[in-house]
Amino acid sequence: MPTLNWIGKDKVVNHAAAVPFHVLEHKYNFGGETQNRIIHGDNLLALKSLLPEYEGRVKCIYIDPPYNTGNKGWIYNDKVNSPQIRKWLGEVVGKEGEDLSRHDKWLCMMYPRLKLLKKLLADDGAIFISIDDNEQANLKLICDEIFGAQNFFAILTRRSMHTVRNSSKDFNKNSDFVLVYARNKERLTADKNYRIREKADKSADYKFNDNDGRGFYKLDPIYARNYAKPYTFTFQNGIVWSAPEGSYPRYSQETLAEMERTNRLDFNGKFPRAKRYLNEVQDGQPPDTFLKSEIVGFNSDGTKALAQVLGIDKAFNQPKPVQLIEYLISILPGNENSIVLDSFAGSGTTAHAVLNLNAQDGGNRKFILVEMEDYAETITAERVRRVIEGYGQVAGTGGSFDFYEVGEPLMIQGNLNENIAVEKIQAYVWYTETHTQYKKPPDSNPAYLGDFNGTAIYFHYERYRRTILDADFLLTIKRRADSYLIYADECGLGEDFMTRYKITFKKIPRDIKRLGSDNQ
Repeated sequence: MPTLNWIGKDKVVNHAAAVPFHVLEHKYNFGGETQNRIIHGDNLLALKSLLPEYEGRVKCIYIDPPYNTGNKGWIYNDKVNSPQIRKWLGEVVGKEGEDLSRHDKWLCMMYPRLKLLKKLLADDGAIFISIDDNEQANLKLICDEIFGAQNFFAILTRRSMHTVRNSSKDFNKNSDFVLVYARNKERLTADKNYRIREKADKSADYKFNDNDGRGFYKLDPIYARNYAKPYTFTFQNGIVWSAPEGSYPRYSQETLAEMERTNRLDFNGKFPRAKRYLNEVQDGQPPDTFLKSEIVGFNSDGTKALAQVLGIDKAFNQPKPVQLIEYLISILPGNENSIVLDSFAGSGTTAHAVLNLNAQDGGNRKFILVEMEDYAETITAERVRRVIEGYGQVAGTGGSFDFYEVGEPLMIQGNLNENIAVEKIQAYVWYTETHTQYKKPPDSNPAYLGDFNGTAIYFHYERYRRTILDADFLLTIKRRADSYLIYADECGLGEDFMTRYKITFKKIPRDIKRLGSDNQ
């Protein structure tokens, strides 16, 4: 498989594992109890912080990363030259970063973020990435590398503008693309009733009914092109049939005989025809790779919608239309209760789409938005608030969300950050050991995290004081388990004793695992 190389790649390929884990600080709730989140902060740090709760659970990811057009004035920092990115490149890539082209910078920025997005994606999930031709070829190659070329679905083409740029020196570039990858394409293709499908009402085509309990059907030819070798077939009713000149039988003779026996053929026309029953065909239809503008809209629709919601003209330059995100979410099977993530949230279009879909079909989709710029509160969250409550003559969708900031790192210079709440440290440790979401158990021992596969896990930690795994601590353990995994600062027990009672000691903080590595 072809791979792409660029200056700085060796520094970022495994960088996702080295990204420090930061906790999320809850700032406020809007609208009541919810699982929806808007996170303000560097999306690389935010994605890492989501792993303990959301790794492998996100059904749909949509991102609209910088297109890297070189336009300095665009609000999206489209040259990938924002102060945050420059600082990050200097820290991670080092002096090589001074020689990076804008394409090198873009690739360095995207690669670790895509690695973390893959970890968050569910086994039956898909990721949709909007891009234009500045980086489309590069994006395809790194996505093949990260997600696997075997999990590539398609490149969707969308007409982004309906106007003609007469000032263009060559082509009128009025389209962009959406790359589609699965976490596990086989999961989304093996079962014909669990595939990516576009909703379609086929009932008008299935107008016949024999009232035999099989329901409505339509009539299809029993010949086609290059299906089987030519033959002549005599039905039991005496009709002799062969495929018309230039075509071939669609079915084998054995299948044709069985179709006649089970009354799945119609002989009323010039030729026998097969009965295809509505209840036996897949729901919907395969989506086209060319997205119809009347379904997904133009960028101007996104601009108008945002202006209507916020009451401000041109708060963003051509944000994506809500219809596009609604469409992409809706073609995923089983999306009605899914988690939808957008880590380049911009103006909040993805949350708007999720809220719209829930209002339309009664679904329970949840959204997670991440936005690093200062407008995360004034534009992103404000838009979501107004969509929930209603704006102008548009009724509110209902819903709620929690607003977070990317907080402090869990570790500082190799030591636990003692400003972090103990419960958040416990949740992190539990997840690194079990890859399951932490739920504080009802136990009087504050060090007890829970049992997992017969092992009782303890995290013996106190702020500003060193802890010791010794006989005194063992006396606090009242639970019986097949084995014990105990974290502490020091261990005062002998190896023979620990082996006899199946106790594994892990030193704080040295033995706390890091999230995000491929071999985790």
